[in-house]
Amino acid sequence: MTAPIYDSKGQLDQIASGLLEGEQIIAVYDAVGAGTGFLGLTTRRVIIQDRSFIGKRVAITSIPYSKVSSVSVVSNKSWAGQFFSTGTIAVTVGTHSYEVEFRGTEKTQHAHNVILHYIS
Repeated sequence: MTAPIYDSKGQLDQIASGLLEGEQIIAVYDAVGAGTGFLGLTTRRVIIQDRSFIGKRVAITSIPYSKVSSVSVVSNKSWAGQFFSTGTIAVTVGTHSYEVEFRGTEKTQHAHNVILHYIS
């Protein structure tokens, strides 16, 4: 396995501190916009940090790939043409959808492709 891709060492360390036995980090991407702090991808699950709780509380949500029913890329331009500067990943689990916005096409496409690989 190659070294994980990450935007922030602190976020990488936070994910690393909660790994299960045999689990490896694939990527940890910083999110933009209100609420979400980052999205982590491991060999077993998607990890989303949500800062939108009242009272400066933070939630870290772990979603096993087996529970993900779909993953979508939402962008302001053509995904195939790679014209967008930010993109949003929507991860659907049951009736709930988690949305995480990233800077840049590479992060958005990579997160989408990793999740799709593990749920296929």
